[in-house]
Amino acid sequence: MAKQITRTFLLAAGVCVLTTSLQPKQAYGLGEAAVVYAIHALQSFMGKRMDKVGENITNSLNDMSDPHSVSSMIRDAATQQANYAKGQVAAQSRIADAQNTAMAAFLRRQQETGIRDEHMMSPEFCSGLDSQQATMAAAKASRSALGAITTIVEPRGEAAKGTPSYYGRAQGVDANTVFHLRRYCSQEDVDAGLCSSVSRLPNADQRASTLFMSDTLSSDGAVDAANDYSTSLIQPVAPAAIRGEQASSTMGREQMIQRRSYNARMSLARFILAFITALETPSVSLTADQKKEMQAEGLQPLDRASWLQAMSLEVNRRVSSVSWNASLQAMPTASVLREIATELAQSNYLAMQNYRLGLYQASVGATGIAQTEEAHMQHASNKMPSPTINP
Repeated sequence: MAKQITRTFLLAAGVCVLTTSLQPKQAYGLGEAAVVYAIHALQSFMGKRMDKVGENITNSLNDMSDPHSVSSMIRDAATQQANYAKGQVAAQSRIADAQNTAMAAFLRRQQETGIRDEHMMSPEFCSGLDSQQATMAAAKASRSALGAITTIVEPRGEAAKGTPSYYGRAQGVDANTVFHLRRYCSQEDVDAGLCSSVSRLPNADQRASTLFMSDTLSSDGAVDAANDYSTSLIQPVAPAAIRGEQASSTMGREQMIQRRSYNARMSLARFILAFITALETPSVSLTADQKKEMQAEGLQPLDRASWLQAMSLEVNRRVSSVSWNASLQAMPTASVLREIATELAQSNYLAMQNYRLGLYQASVGATGIAQTEEAHMQHASNKMPSPTINP
């Protein structure tokens, strides 16, 4: 194309030189017209050639069939750039899909792990469940112990046949004295010549520590000592029984009413003390975790313990146990909610026990009011004259 343009320019210049050289010398006026004509001819020729050159340049730029044209090169470059963009979009799409797939798999595993953690029982929960089972077993055993204690003490307080006071109060006093010297002889008793040696539990039948010092009464005499302390506290000696013609006389029948009222009050008082004693009776085997908790509290681990001991260990474990509190920090939400539900259940259980004990205390209060009002009534009646009643 450049060679063609060059040839066109050279041809035009040659024609112009040839025309000038072939012109004859004329007069000034005629020569000027020839020059003007030549210029017009050259301009016409050059205009056509320049239009051809412009057309050729335009064709060279717009000819899409020519792979070397500017339009073809621009088209190819744009196509390549579009291919690059499509490839980049496809690559980014694959990367995003891979990331989404990996994240979905991670979230699914995380969800499965959470579901597993939410449904699995924690070791602390299993340990607490074992302890609660032991507590309920101890509660059942304590009720059996309560029945056994009341079966023994109730006939004694009523001066039933075969008990020390059946034949008289003096016999009951002698029996109580002999019993004390045989099992609870103190150094003062030895010095007084009442017994020969000090017992293993001196004066245990009159000391509150016998009943309340330990949550679990030992089986080597501590349960009997606690029961004997209750006897010394409530009814050391029962009144003599009303027997034979005493019960059939008019005064005897009235005395029998008073005695039954007395027996009822003493039975209530002894029942409450027997209830406390039964709660401290060793009745259930402790679990390994409960023994570990006793050791952590500075107590000697026991093989068998009472309801009070088992319940105390279960409560104290959630207050001071380092392992339980450490496990609580790592528990998932469901495990923490289970612990809360367990503690609420324990609170309800203890509230029920307190309610039961409150019934006993309310009975004692009602008895005290009744005794006071009865004494006031008898005092007022003694000042009144006997009425005259016409048949």
